[in-house]
Amino acid sequence: MLKNLSLLGLLLPGLALGLAPSPANAQTEAESPDAHPTFFIRGFGTLGLARSSSDQAEFVRDLSQPRGIKGGDWSARIDSVLGAQANWQATPEVELVGQIVSRYRYDESRTPEVMWAFAKWEPDTRVALRAGRIGADFMMLADSRLVGYSYLAARPSTDFFGPLFFSHFDGADASLTLPLGKGLVRGKVFAGKTQEKASDVSGIWDTSGSPVRGLILDYSTGSWQFRASAARIRFSNDFPLAPLPDLLRSFGASGAAGELSTAGKASRFYSLGVVYDQGPAQVQGMLNEIHHESGLFQNSRGGYLLAGYRVGALTPYAGVSWWKSTSKNLATGLPDVPFASLNQTFDSVATASAADQTTYTLGARWDVYPNVALKLQWDAVRGSSRSVFPVRAEQAGWNGRTNVISAVVDFVF
Repeated sequence: MLKNLSLLGLLLPGLALGLAPSPANAQTEAESPDAHPTFFIRGFGTLGLARSSSDQAEFVRDLSQPRGIKGGDWSARIDSVLGAQANWQATPEVELVGQIVSRYRYDESRTPEVMWAFAKWEPDTRVALRAGRIGADFMMLADSRLVGYSYLAARPSTDFFGPLFFSHFDGADASLTLPLGKGLVRGKVFAGKTQEKASDVSGIWDTSGSPVRGLILDYSTGSWQFRASAARIRFSNDFPLAPLPDLLRSFGASGAAGELSTAGKASRFYSLGVVYDQGPAQVQGMLNEIHHESGLFQNSRGGYLLAGYRVGALTPYAGVSWWKSTSKNLATGLPDVPFASLNQTFDSVATASAADQTTYTLGARWDVYPNVALKLQWDAVRGSSRSVFPVRAEQAGWNGRTNVISAVVDFVF
């Protein structure tokens, strides 16, 4: 499987992918003047079908998706993706990169969107500066979430990556890579503003113009890759909850209304990750912690462990993941008489971001042709009835449990 990823190394230069060449090897390739053509266009995609056993809630890939799958019907909605990327090595030090992707979006369309559009300047092998539209790698492997071929499993862990609905931001980053011991250490800082929207039953939330900044520290040695990261986003606009905030203020519950505000409030993302890739064995383990200043979102922790072992062209794998949030115990402060209905509405909004589930995964990847992989996967989601944030359109009787069967074809060309 790993030997078929040379094309992916061209398609996605500089990314710390779990299945890509190690940074040390990537540096050796980059130092060769004939390693890459001056200009090339490549593509990638996923044709995926999935079904969920529960008809009480819709399973989604992440919170960027307004609808999901449910009720035992097969659907290509959540996993199918098609993308193209162009790279131009304008000078030995300057590279221009553009990427366009068609996926299931916040408005239920598949309108192609620009994911990457940046210029990269590398004065030497230690320093890299990028400016433009850049992938949001708040967490390890996050900026390649849509390139299914680069992932061992059918999709990135929904419990770990699900809360991260940002795919890119407009801004700049700077990285410095230095030798340390037997490996390489890389530090990166980034800053910019988001240009994305999210959808909920309440409406469309426009996060455009929200400032984002962060810090990443990587260490690679032999078959090991380690990462620690921290990122912050301060939202520019309120979540669409009208008329609830105005009603609360009109009855004197201004504090409760303020808790639901997101404008000017920050969310912080912290994560740790490790990838081991040696011969037939591959193991990934990651943890995250997310803190929200707004009372609208509960703070949460998540993580996953995924392991696979390649036998010829077949790689069976197994994993476990989790996503759990902590209630902020918010209340309007108004008496139930005569405000019972208003209190119930506030409580339902304040608990709509609750997550409490564990997912067990079994699957197999078959690299049937060079640059083409078939995957079959079973996910057993075992949560509580309060776990409504990871799904869409939950109904009365939702118990937090479902089984998801997925069949996907991933490819790069």
